[in-house]
Amino acid sequence: MIDAALQHEIDTAEPAWHRVDSPVFVYAACVNGRVWVLRLNDFPDHPLFTLFVDAMVVGDLDDPPARWHLQPNEALPLLDPRLRRDVLTPLRHLGRYGTEAGQPCEGMWCHCDILTEAYIMSAAGVIPPPP
Repeated sequence: MIDAALQHEIDTAEPAWHRVDSPVFVYAACVNGRVWVLRLNDFPDHPLFTLFVDAMVVGDLDDPPARWHLQPNEALPLLDPRLRRDVLTPLRHLGRYGTEAGQPCEGMWCHCDILTEAYIMSAAGVIPPPP
């Protein structure tokens, strides 16, 4: 269940998105001190995006609100590389659609099977922290 304050932010915010330079977690924004991240799913097999706020799943969406001003990825500013690790590390195990709900996609019709922690972190140029 989403608390009322977060729901209000989602309903009214105009996030200043940055591209993360990750093939999985493609957009990030700081909204009222919370880190919002959009995971790009294997559409149309899954919803287009999944929204995470502070590394907690909020929900899926196919059509982001127009007020979010999502542009083609290349048109948005690049997230500072020093912040990329901070954004990706808590999400590194959540690449596969459904993992956040304890039901990871098996990738029979999509590409979820390649969305491992190593892929997420290395594709974004981030070395995962030691175990």
